[in-house]
Amino acid sequence: QVQLVESGGGLVQPGGSLRLSCAASGNIFRIYFMGWYRQAPGKQRELVAVITSGGDTNCADSVKGRFTISRDNAKNTVYLQMNSLKPEDTAVYYCHVGGETGTSNTFATWGQGTQVTVSS
Repeated sequence: QVQLVESGGGLVQPGGSLRLSCAASGNIFRIYFMGWYRQAPGKQRELVAVITSGGDTNCADSVKGRFTISRDNAKNTVYLQMNSLKPEDTAVYYCHVGGETGTSNTFATWGQGTQVTVSS
């Protein structure tokens, strides 16, 4: 079983910054990808950014140039640095991690979500 612990959400003014963290633990043999999704009220969950084990990244057009995803492979942790935040970035942010367990089973696990609110 794999667990994810997210942290770093909160309330910030427009133009401000936040850093989200997500640490994976449990029966992990290999992590293939780590990413962040978000869901605003009344909207579908959408991809924000994802990073592979090799360091390749992909992010939504709406956050390019403002958000940066990175990971610490030794700590099985992914980070999302969010700068120049806008009110439309307000959402619950979910960590999503996929990989392989020590018993050769694949997993794709979601975090519990962390609220990010951008408001003056």
